[in-house]
Amino acid sequence: MKILTCPAQLQRLEEILRKSLPIALPVFGAVLNINRGNPGQYEMLVDKWPEFGAVLARPSGEVANGDTGHCRRGVTRCPGTCQVCSELPWVSPGSWGALGLDLEMLGALGSIAAGFVGPWGYWGALPAPGVRLGSLSPSHVDLLNDTWPYGGNARSRRYLAELLGRFPQVCLQDSSGKPVAWVLTDHFGTGTHSYTLPEHRRHGHMQVALTVAAQRAHARGFPTFG
Repeated sequence: MKILTCPAQLQRLEEILRKSLPIALPVFGAVLNINRGNPGQYEMLVDKWPEFGAVLARPSGEVANGDTGHCRRGVTRCPGTCQVCSELPWVSPGSWGALGLDLEMLGALGSIAAGFVGPWGYWGALPAPGVRLGSLSPSHVDLLNDTWPYGGNARSRRYLAELLGRFPQVCLQDSSGKPVAWVLTDHFGTGTHSYTLPEHRRHGHMQVALTVAAQRAHARGFPTFG
């Protein structure tokens, strides 16, 4: 396959994939990140250019050795059909999670997008009393690792630390500055590891966090999915 290194080609690929949404969602966020500084150090490959039939996103030079939690995603195009391949270290191939298409979150985001621009400058929901918008720091990586369904090991900890350091995230904090709820994003612009601490649930915190994440993603030109 051909690695696209020319900025003009990568920009053209972004334009083509944007016109192919939602089919292209599994790789669209990766090319967006690449064209905006490439914080995840990924590269895009096509079977041919410019009339490509398959596109793949992967770590640059396949630098990932399997221990960092990196994954690859690809989309193949042919008349009337579309196939997606995905490699995630902790999700079974073929599942919705492997494609970054969580139906429950998509439904929540659809409801959020139907809201309005409120006093915080984003759609709809307001934080509960005593809760404010903040951010996660590297000191929170153990909390993330302990609460992620695929976490609890050194490999997942490294992966979450990378997401925390390179990609947008949203965190709601209590009055003492401790995290209450959060949403991370990954190399593909996918919403991932969205979590509310059990003692803070049923107060609408996740709706607020998703609302802020969606607004920020749209402001950067990213689609919102997770």
